Amino acid sequence: MVEGSMTQGAGQGPAMRTETLRDFRVPVTEPAPYGVAGGLPDEAPVYGEYPAYYGEGAPVPPAPPLGQPATGVPADEDDLDEGYTPTHRDLPIIGRGGPGDTVQVVYVPQESPAAGPGPLYVVGDVHGYLDELVTELQAQGLIDAERRWSAGNARIWFLGDFTDRGPDGIGVIDLVMRLSAEAAASGGYCKALMGNHELLLIGAKRFGDTPVASGAGTATFQAAWLLNGGQRTDMERLEDVHLQWMSRLDAAVLEDGHLLLHSDTTAYLDYGDSIEDVNDTIHELLNRNDADITWDLFRKFTKRFAFRDEETGPQAVRDLLDTYGGGRVVHGHSPIPYLLGEVGTEDGDESRGPEAVTGPHVYADGLAIAMDGGVTMAGKLLVVQLPLSD
Repeated sequence: MVEGSMTQGAGQGPAMRTETLRDFRVPVTEPAPYGVAGGLPDEAPVYGEYPAYYGEGAPVPPAPPLGQPATGVPADEDDLDEGYTPTHRDLPIIGRGGPGDTVQVVYVPQESPAAGPGPLYVVGDVHGYLDELVTELQAQGLIDAERRWSAGNARIWFLGDFTDRGPDGIGVIDLVMRLSAEAAASGGYCKALMGNHELLLIGAKRFGDTPVASGAGTATFQAAWLLNGGQRTDMERLEDVHLQWMSRLDAAVLEDGHLLLHSDTTAYLDYGDSIEDVNDTIHELLNRNDADITWDLFRKFTKRFAFRDEETGPQAVRDLLDTYGGGRVVHGHSPIPYLLGEVGTEDGDESRGPEAVTGPHVYADGLAIAMDGGVTMAGKLLVVQLPLSD
């Protein structure tokens, strides 16, 4: 049985808004009588973009006379103190300190964004297990309770295989596509690699029951997709935007000294001597919209276990690293229980399932990191920060 198994591009930080002087002045219109007893008001007067809340029972300060600035704000930019910076990161919280009309301004320091790129995370094969993915991303602090990006300038790479076997592959793709946009707006990024199940789903949608030449005779993408866990609900919800997104995914990337791939195979070497060549070649072949060519891509990236043999595995990894760079290969595709020789099934039979997977598997003389925790076989969906601390 074959196992396996937005926007791409580094996110650019959002344009910084330069506050003008008036953003920090008290509005000249009559303030509304906000009641605050029992908690914060539903709406509060806004000084610029930042709401000001007043202590319980305290009156809202009156607006200054028309034509006059608020207390403590210079009437003209020429009157500003030399060190006054309206765009200072330590933004004021304006509140009442006690009786009287004195408004206390307390500065709450905010962390400055860290210089350089944020932490790097990789995600193993998801295979439609959306709830498990959400749980792991939240556990790492990468998304919040509303499933929104909360990781600032962090970087995430998904290693492919978003659909098939699990209940909601399209939901997984939708989440990753949305997080890609949200991460870019926060100065980070969320990207993905193409897995063999992306190729399988593309083929099943494009070519259906069109016969293709396979090593075992005539085959079809539709039959292979169903055989390998294809979910009809995914096909019903599959839209052009999903197909376009999958078709544009890269096959390989070098990130912080890690060569990220989906499959534990040396088949990547058939498509170019550089990462750029590999990705360009695979994109060009997919764009031909040819069933046999797409099937050949799927067949090659379904291969596995090239790094597992104790004698030949390390050299296979070195061949990839010598060609494409990096100090370690990080891959998905082959479940860790299979790499360890555990006996298990992929239909959720826990009585014969693998031992619990608690983290990635480092092997091939420490040159390879396996990230498919076997979520389809009672294992674990892995979300891991690189570099590992081993």
